[in-house]
Amino acid sequence: MVSQTSETDIKVTFREKTPIVHLPLRFTVSESELFRSTCQGLLSEENTTGKILIDFTNINFIDSCGIGSLVTNVKKVREKGRDLVLCGVNPQVMGALSLTGLDQILIIEKSPHLELTTNKKTEENQLPVTHPSIKSWVKRLIDIVGALLGLLITAILFIPIAIFILVDSPGPIFFGQVRCGWMGRRFRMWKFRSMCVNAEQLKGKVENQAQGAIFKNENDPRITKVGRFLRRKSLDELPQFWNVLKGDMSLVGTRPPTPDEVERYEVPQWQRLDVKPGMTGEWQVNGRSQVKDFEDIIRLDLKYQENWSLIYDIKLIIKTVGILFKKGSGAY
Repeated sequence: MVSQTSETDIKVTFREKTPIVHLPLRFTVSESELFRSTCQGLLSEENTTGKILIDFTNINFIDSCGIGSLVTNVKKVREKGRDLVLCGVNPQVMGALSLTGLDQILIIEKSPHLELTTNKKTEENQLPVTHPSIKSWVKRLIDIVGALLGLLITAILFIPIAIFILVDSPGPIFFGQVRCGWMGRRFRMWKFRSMCVNAEQLKGKVENQAQGAIFKNENDPRITKVGRFLRRKSLDELPQFWNVLKGDMSLVGTRPPTPDEVERYEVPQWQRLDVKPGMTGEWQVNGRSQVKDFEDIIRLDLKYQENWSLIYDIKLIIKTVGILFKKGSGAY
């Protein structure tokens, strides 16, 4: 039995009562939307087994939306008390799943041949190039040089900033928060602490003035006096140069979201994770803290991806420097 789900090449076959979803050559935003609706349709069918097999045999490219649709569907399937099982996973897809930690969460049927011919290094080399900026060695060189210069500035300013932070609010000098980078890979992003020590626990008591999958409050009571100054001058972000040097971030990119933000994404919104997050970007030079609608952030992030070039990155860096010295332009 074979059923065609649409005019694309996503098909569903059945092995007795077990549905098998055959994915196409490319697993991007349009295919991901269709995959999501296909799985939802299968969940409504009663005459099927407790699992849905996802056949990756034909795939030669997967991007952030493909990863996002897997995350979304796994949640929906498990809510129904069923399992999503991946089979025929090739090295490229396995590399993407390993990058994001999904290989530890998803049920994956590995073939003996695949286990013998692939290893971690092979998987990393086969990672998909979701955007030209990902493989640009010149962009990476600019990041490294910029990060080293930034860390030098951070070292010079460290002692006075640390003293002011400790005098104003005793506790850690640095604040580390888990963020999602390229393809949804999690990393710890560092800042100089600008809030009270128990800020994360108090977040639920603060009103969210933003719309969508982001959190903002213009008069957030958790921010310390010194922290407000650091944010206004963007000095709190100086430790992020370490993230850039490590390769978790870039000098220029999209806004790095938190995991709880990503969990609320619809499939198309995962496109913003096709590039590395940046210390600055379109949102930084076009509103910064004044951007309170998540859809506007998505628009700015996609604008960056569409317009990206090395010259465009340099222009955004120059604009960012200008904004930092402009009165009243800082974050809150």
